Amino acid sequence: MLFPAIALTMAHLADNSRPFVPVDYRRVTIEDQFWSPRQKALRSTTMRQQFEMLEKHHYRANFEKAAARESGGYQGYVFNDSDVYKVLEAGAYVLGTGSDPWLNSKMDEWIDLIGRAQESDGYLNTHFQLMAPQDKWKNLRDKHELYCAGHLFEAAAAHFQATGKSNFISIAVKLADCIEARFGPNGLPGYPGHPETELALFKLADVTGDQKYARLAEHFLNTRGEKFFAAEHKTPLEQYSGEYWSDNHLIRNHDEIVGHAVRAAYLFTGAADYAIRERDPEVVAMLDRVWKNTTERRMFVTGGLGPSGSNEGFTVDYDLPTFTAYQESCASIANSLWNFRLLQLHAESKYADVMETALYNGTLAGINLAGDKYFYVNPLASHGTHHRQEWFGCACCPPNLARLIGQVGGLAYGASSSAIYVNLFINGSVQVREAGMDTDLQVKTNYPWDGKVEITVKKVVKSFDLKLRQPGWLNESAKVDGKSVKAGSDGYITVKHKWKAGDKVTLELPITVRKLASHPRVAATAGMFALARGPLIYCAEGVDNPQDLNRLSVPLEGKVTTADLTDKTLGKIVALKAEAYEIPEINWGISLFREVPALKSTTITSIPYCMWDNRSAGEMAVWFSPAPVVLLMRGYEKGAKVALSYTSDICDPEGVVDGYAPATSGENSPRQTHFWPHKGGTEWIELTLAQEQVVSSARIFWFDDTGHGECRIPKSYRIEAWTGGTWQPVSLHSGQKYGVKLDSWNEVKFDQVRTQKLRLVIDQQDKFASGIHEWQVF
Repeated sequence: MLFPAIALTMAHLADNSRPFVPVDYRRVTIEDQFWSPRQKALRSTTMRQQFEMLEKHHYRANFEKAAARESGGYQGYVFNDSDVYKVLEAGAYVLGTGSDPWLNSKMDEWIDLIGRAQESDGYLNTHFQLMAPQDKWKNLRDKHELYCAGHLFEAAAAHFQATGKSNFISIAVKLADCIEARFGPNGLPGYPGHPETELALFKLADVTGDQKYARLAEHFLNTRGEKFFAAEHKTPLEQYSGEYWSDNHLIRNHDEIVGHAVRAAYLFTGAADYAIRERDPEVVAMLDRVWKNTTERRMFVTGGLGPSGSNEGFTVDYDLPTFTAYQESCASIANSLWNFRLLQLHAESKYADVMETALYNGTLAGINLAGDKYFYVNPLASHGTHHRQEWFGCACCPPNLARLIGQVGGLAYGASSSAIYVNLFINGSVQVREAGMDTDLQVKTNYPWDGKVEITVKKVVKSFDLKLRQPGWLNESAKVDGKSVKAGSDGYITVKHKWKAGDKVTLELPITVRKLASHPRVAATAGMFALARGPLIYCAEGVDNPQDLNRLSVPLEGKVTTADLTDKTLGKIVALKAEAYEIPEINWGISLFREVPALKSTTITSIPYCMWDNRSAGEMAVWFSPAPVVLLMRGYEKGAKVALSYTSDICDPEGVVDGYAPATSGENSPRQTHFWPHKGGTEWIELTLAQEQVVSSARIFWFDDTGHGECRIPKSYRIEAWTGGTWQPVSLHSGQKYGVKLDSWNEVKFDQVRTQKLRLVIDQQDKFASGIHEWQVF
């Protein structure tokens, strides 16, 4: 009975009467200089690389053991199954835009394995099947069973839509029925600790035609905020806030975005899906309030979300740092998808503006142009030690980036019964068959490098209005066929015409360089500005600028010009050239005061933020100071090579010499250096200086995440220098001792020693690890 229902439902969806219906990505052909290389890399490189990572990092082994009904032997984080499903979803989008025999076969191979791992009652989660079958569904808050299921539902829906095959969707239905029987409206209490399941269930309902999955999604949404997690973990209500899980309010009562950034944005994406279906006025009003809080107080200039590493999420209004911006790639993706739902709900261009900003900046920065290396964290400034990796222990971001790039065509257009919406300007073509339309359009543009968009009607069956988005970044009048026009209250320019095949309309969006300032309450960038052009935020990086970016000032009144740049890695892009001043480095020696050196005129080159760290390692900055900056004190540690006695994929050794010292020891920088989860015992950090130096002092800023994690100041420590072929403790001056003060530098002076290598030997507290923000030597 299932698959006839699916076929009927897919036909029904094409003709529904929603005021704004997305155009199916499969009918959008992308042939431009910006997105086409990304999608070609996805097909030719990313999919093969990600399937290789699933083999290399034990994902496949987990499923094979579960399929063989083995016990034990699971490897990886508890939520690793979700990465498999996201890779499969990305593969489905690739298959939906063109055949690929290798990928089709690889997908079927994995789907067969997943089906064999599934239990007879529909349950499927390899961690619990292998490690703790007695604990199924007992920790919804932390163990991600429902989250993993949600990503399976999304992947299966995308696979069925792309291929018409039933092998994956049948697994999804079986698992969804298992969950619905347990947690449906008449079942046990509970909802996902990590929202995602909700929006996925709506997709499953659309594809299968079985609305019990939509009712389950609504049930999860409507019960969230009842503080179930407090009861699940026996936490007294007076000690439970629930903010981290967005469980602090019932869904209709939220006023701001809080907690874990990805969880929050996924929750509100699911709530928007519900609002699109039901037009619940209270949920719509809530979404409007939270969106205003997000975009007016808690969103980075790149469209990213989440300033803090300690909770991977939000802190307080206007907390938008640069060097320590967390801005997880998944959070930028979630912001894009949330605003795409809000666009469907309201059909107003301001939501497309935010979606575009997050897509073209915060999201695309997460993956290199070759399609095989990724950022998890996306800072807005770097001293040159932040680089993409081929994979992560917690690898949620790589496959998430892949599935977003695969479906981007589906974000570009929408339709109602009387209009076709153009939301993103992408060279190619589109066949609109939604909402009763039967129209083909061809789009010619070199956006985002150029603002001219030429649209030709290739086929038309019924009359319609063409609604062209007027971007929020536009600071001049748009033109249609050479005439200045104004957008309506919805932010779209409406072109009314009795269309016939061959008719053409030209939209001109003047793209100029803009200097963006942040709200004065954003302390990290107060008095600074960022460069933007069209939808793109720009940054300077070391490969183009031999100067130390920390010693540059860019005058506000200075000229900024565009320059066509052709690079073998970046391709053909528009770069920016800005007048700047370089502040010569001061050799302080033993001087207390020195004459301020004359500023040196120079020029800096900036490229789109989404393209940084594609060529070679180096510094990066998005925000510039128009006034000469106060230089951070750096010592011989600048440029040193760092080695640790123990490191993990959540530790960045280079962070200890990146030049950034936070305001407090508790600040959880994404470039954190620590020994966790090694607790107790002795560990060491070793610096190899750029050249041999005479060293006589050092200062240390400790990391201590009391209240969040298990890093504490050390029990004791010492500094050793490599001399005479051995490690020798330095000889402290009389009265000096190794300090462990929090929230400040701990300085120590010692007898001069000539060396190129120094070691910090740390005795950790029992049951705790030690961490260090910065270690400077002089």
